[in-house]
Amino acid sequence: MNRLALTFLITLSLVNLTLAQDKSAFEKHEHNFKQGKLAYRILYPENFDKSKSYPLVYFLHGAGERGTDNEKQLVHGSKLFLDAQNREDYPAIVVFPQCPPDDYWANVSREVNPDTGKRDLIFSKKGKPTRAMKGALSLIDSLVNLSWTDPNRVYVSGLSMGGMGTFELVSRRPDMFAAAMPICGGDNPKSVKVYAKKLPFWVFHGAKDNVVPARFSEQMVEALKAQGGSVKFSLYPNANHNSWDSAFAEPEFLSWLFAQSK
Repeated sequence: MNRLALTFLITLSLVNLTLAQDKSAFEKHEHNFKQGKLAYRILYPENFDKSKSYPLVYFLHGAGERGTDNEKQLVHGSKLFLDAQNREDYPAIVVFPQCPPDDYWANVSREVNPDTGKRDLIFSKKGKPTRAMKGALSLIDSLVNLSWTDPNRVYVSGLSMGGMGTFELVSRRPDMFAAAMPICGGDNPKSVKVYAKKLPFWVFHGAKDNVVPARFSEQMVEALKAQGGSVKFSLYPNANHNSWDSAFAEPEFLSWLFAQSK
């Protein structure tokens, strides 16, 4: 092996090691609730001080990151919160729970739409929460009650299945959050009545999304506006389902989020 190739391999190994070390900053934990256990990762601010209070960011991953390894949920989004400058500018507690492989955050099903005759996403308005959602609710309830969590600056975001879960979590805890940022998600538009005026939303979606069509976010945005809610909507004309890449690249993604308070 020549010197150049060896140098390249060493550099690559160091980069991979650094990335692994970065994600290890998210501590592994498990939350027990009545129906079972929910794995989660938590990132504390640098120089964390229990005598102070911090904003809390709750992030729900997509269906592809479900599992039991307590790792895959960090694939999308964790890099943003691990960035050294972001951690310095926005000291916060960041939590990524992991949905079990056979479950779903949101109360949604794929059924035949009577209007189109095609299989479609059907969002329940008053259905019982899934087991995973029960775990997510139990975990966020416990986190908000900690002395170092600022109850006026609790935020929720998520992508795809987690974007759906973001809307549903707010509908089930309408007085808990200071802001919500659902990405390529959706919900039953009738659900907004209980929370439209309680917190601001920034909604993201790709116009070419062929997994979760953009109309689901469009319907939610229209419903929020109709109820007098505060909502921003970023519809990326050339993005498919991975609109989270465009969302995370928004220069004001974090500054807008952390500027919100109850």
